Formats: sequence, C-alpha cells, structure tokens
Amino acid sequence: MKSLIRILIKKKLRISFAESCTGGLLASTITSISGASKVFNLGLITYSNQAKIKFLKINKNIITKYGAVSHECCYAMVKNLSKISKANISVSITGIAGPKGGTKQKPIGLVYIGVKRGKKIHINKCLFKDKKRSSIQKAAVKKALNLILRIAK
Repeated sequence: MKSLIRILIKKKLRISFAESCTGGLLASTITSISGASKVFNLGLITYSNQAKIKFLKINKNIITKYGAVSHECCYAMVKNLSKISKANISVSITGIAGPKGGTKQKPIGLVYIGVKRGKKIHINKCLFKDKKRSSIQKAAVKKALNLILRIAK
C-alpha cells in the first residue's frame, strides 16, 4: 500500500472514504502508512441508516426502497461523499459482514464498493465467500485498495 500512497502523493490526489460494514478498517489501513497525511482527507463511518441519511445526505427513500446494502445506496454514498469532502477520489463501502443479517437476496459477504474520480463513478458488487466477519471486512478493504490503485494510475 506504500505504492498507493506514493502514487497519490505524486499525482497530488486527495482521498476520502465513507464506510459502513468495514467500520473504518479502510481508513485505518491507509492511515497506518507513513505519508498518508498528504493524501487522506476524510473518513466517515456511517454504520447506521440514520448516519447515512444525516451525514451523507442519502435520501431515505433509497434506503427504504433498495436497502442500505445496494448499488443505489453505494452510488449515493460515494456521490455525496465527493461533494462533502471535495477529494479527488472518493470511496464508499456498504455490505453485510455477518455472521448474521444475510438473506437469500442479500447473502452474508455481499459488499458494494463505490469509487469516484472526477465525473466517473464505478460501483463494484462483490460476494466474498468466506463467512467470517473479519475475513469479509479485510477482503472488502483489499478489493477497495486495488480499485483505488487502478483508478489512481
């Protein structure tokens, strides 16, 4: 991840996160690297629906209709985070880390990761097979970091 920090510094890119199921693990992973202060702008842990609505200004109808773990919610999270943070790259993560809370339509391990750079927004739907909570969280962070690396280059 040091290479990611170096790339972001070199390109003068600032990054912000809005995390739900990862509970700040993405921000923690980035800030554990020396030099992160030059690129890391803001991290929000909007774990509850109320936090998503209040701080990220997610329309509650999105959560009511599609759920907090949805393409639509992830999209709104990253889009609104970008407006709030003014970062060059914004990332949102929402999902079901388990071990409870999954359904047939939304199983444990379902995670949406949104990445926005400029006007482009990419939403990635992931289904992590390992049913351990910490494994799902770590896998989601790893995937997010790889997506950021790809978009930053």
